[in-house]
This record gives sequence, C-alpha cells and structure tokens, in this order.
Amino acid sequence: MKKLHIKKGDNVKVISGKYRGETGEVLRVIPQTDRAIVEGINMVSKHTKPSQTYPDGGIIEQEAAIHVSNLMIIDPKSKVPTRIGRKPAESGKGWVRYAKKSGELLP
Repeated sequence: MKKLHIKKGDNVKVISGKYRGETGEVLRVIPQTDRAIVEGINMVSKHTKPSQTYPDGGIIEQEAAIHVSNLMIIDPKSKVPTRIGRKPAESGKGWVRYAKKSGELLP
C-alpha cells in the first residue's frame, strides 16, 4: 500500500481545480488510485434504481473522489494549509505526522 499524506478525518483545503479554495473533512482515502473523498467537494449526480434505501429511485447528489495532489492539510494551530512531515514518535515506536508551518503534531 502507498503511504499518503492525508488520512480519514483530516481537514483539508482544495488547492487546484473546480473546487479550489474550499475546505472539508476527508471521509475516505483510496490509496490504490491516490484519491480521497472529501465532504461537500466534487459533488456529482448519480442515477439510482429503486432499492430499499431509495424506494422511488431517482437522482442523488454525492461526493466523488479527488486526487490527493489537489489537497493540502489545514494546520490545526494557524488554520492555514501546510505541508506535513513525519518524524519518529516519542515512544520510539512508529511515526507521527506534524505540520511544517507550526510544528504542531497532527492527530
């Protein structure tokens, strides 16, 4: 599996494309295609057949995947987009992510 700079639950800002400047929370990350689904970003219309969930069927709006290169994590301290880095954890086991602008650890 590829290691991506974003994870589920991160707050991100779109830095290029149709939705440039908008922010949202990452709902899902798809490492095989380097894409993520962000809440309220890249909305598409999907035609659905009748089912138990949608008894009448019809057209629903849902989020589509966006490439991770178009996303930047928002710094938890200064609330601006930032690059991230990785460094060894204090416990000596594993790695932690940190915001390069403020040095703040990311959850």
